Amino acid sequence: HSAPVQKITIIPRTSGALGYTMQVEEGNHPLYTKSELENRIATLTGGRAAEEVEFGQVTTGASNDIEQATKIARAMITRYGMSDEFDMVAMETVNNKYLGGDASLACSDGTASTIDQKVVALVKQQHEKAKQLLTEHKADLDRIAQFLYQKETITGEEFMEILEKKEDFELSVVQ
Repeated sequence: HSAPVQKITIIPRTSGALGYTMQVEEGNHPLYTKSELENRIATLTGGRAAEEVEFGQVTTGASNDIEQATKIARAMITRYGMSDEFDMVAMETVNNKYLGGDASLACSDGTASTIDQKVVALVKQQHEKAKQLLTEHKADLDRIAQFLYQKETITGEEFMEILEKKEDFELSVVQ
């Protein structure tokens, strides 16, 4: 489960992105569960996973998503107590939260290395989950790509219609 899709576009942006998927959380959502954050990481790795499933190679297009996924994974392990190994111990503190919020580790070099390994493993696990889902639903991925190729931008509502109405979608694209 992840936040609902509001818009998907393949139109390049001035920020360097060659397209993006916009998701917006419904309502006020100040707290996240471990599974919600894992799903967010899987979602962030979805663009890269789609490249791998569809083309068998990767591009630089997912760099911002990779950065965000890594940041979430690191916070889960070092600040949110969502690691079996470190349990409820804060391994990282955020300094000047309202002035940029730089973080500093409060642990040994060996523990820092273990944290890095845990972050890599968590992102990798969720990336594999995204690849598996996209492989299982490749026909849906191809339909969405075909629709985007024709329209360039679709709404979240159109996205859901494509997923739910397989035959109707085929007809609406041809007409």
